[in-house]
Amino acid sequence: MDGEVTSSVMAAMRDAAARAHPAEACGIFLGQSLGEGARITGFLETLNVHPSPRTHFEIDPAALISAHKAARAGDPQVLGYFHSHPTGEASPSATDQAQSAGDGSIWAIAGRADIAFWRDDLRGFHRITIAQI
Repeated sequence: MDGEVTSSVMAAMRDAAARAHPAEACGIFLGQSLGEGARITGFLETLNVHPSPRTHFEIDPAALISAHKAARAGDPQVLGYFHSHPTGEASPSATDQAQSAGDGSIWAIAGRADIAFWRDDLRGFHRITIAQI
């Protein structure tokens, strides 16, 4: 297992994806890094500021900066990012892969039928197992 996510975070992601449909939803994961794993305990839904929100996403930079500042002040860490593929699969698209930072962040992608978790590292995206708690 690569980590844990609370049921409230899972519900918040599903709700964000449903509200944003047919556009892509996006957000930021918060929690605690556990060596190779993570415990995801918070979710900040953010604005999708991309000019083509039905096919792309861009997390509002102000929200991202605010989350990192809060983490430096002792709040939960920024562990990764969420977005939805309203008409697609819960896997990284070609655009997602092109924007990969290789920084070890966790990505959750909500597809038409499910939510899958991925780690973005130097090898690219690989699927990870995050247990719901």
